[in-house]
Amino acid sequence: MKEKDCLIVLSGGMDSTTMLYDYADTIAAAVNFNYGANHNRREAECARENCRRLGIELIEIDLEFMGRYFESSLLSGGDAIPEGHYADENMRSTVVPFRNGIMLSVAAGLAESRGLKAVMIANHGGDHAIYPDCRPGFIESMGRAIADGTYEGIELRAPYTNMTKAQIAMRGAAIGVDYSLTYSCYKGGESHCGRCGTCVERREALIAAGLEPDC
Repeated sequence: MKEKDCLIVLSGGMDSTTMLYDYADTIAAAVNFNYGANHNRREAECARENCRRLGIELIEIDLEFMGRYFESSLLSGGDAIPEGHYADENMRSTVVPFRNGIMLSVAAGLAESRGLKAVMIANHGGDHAIYPDCRPGFIESMGRAIADGTYEGIELRAPYTNMTKAQIAMRGAAIGVDYSLTYSCYKGGESHCGRCGTCVERREALIAAGLEPDC
């Protein structure tokens, strides 16, 4: 039996939820961050339910200062979210500056405080064009910083870094992840809008995995 030695950053979206199930036998706890994004509430609901089903502790941390001081359409209400494909230039407005750096810093401190060996994050290849803090170079640099900045040399694990969202969905389908218990829409409504970049990407990934799209 594998050791439960890591903490996962769990948004409640498709990617981190797939990772939660994929690596459940190594995950001691999950952490969900509320940073004032339009979709945080709906994602958190999904994170709670999936952790409950797996019997994994969920820690919820408020980073509300990001919503107050950072500039991003993701923090400015659903009407500010651009529509179109994820790769389109206008999706750059959804960048929350250094979001993953901040979350990983908190997660690393939390992991070391609990005597865990690693932190997991579900960044993937589809994010690389738009989000600097999802790219391989950032992950490698952040991994070194976390290891160097902790007594126990906490490891950063990011096994989906070079996978596409479709490949992640295929992996999730193979292990029986229920994607109806995940949320992706950047507008943050009760149901997926089907028009924003992350909804478009979600639909394409579900179809590629042979699943029924829900947006």
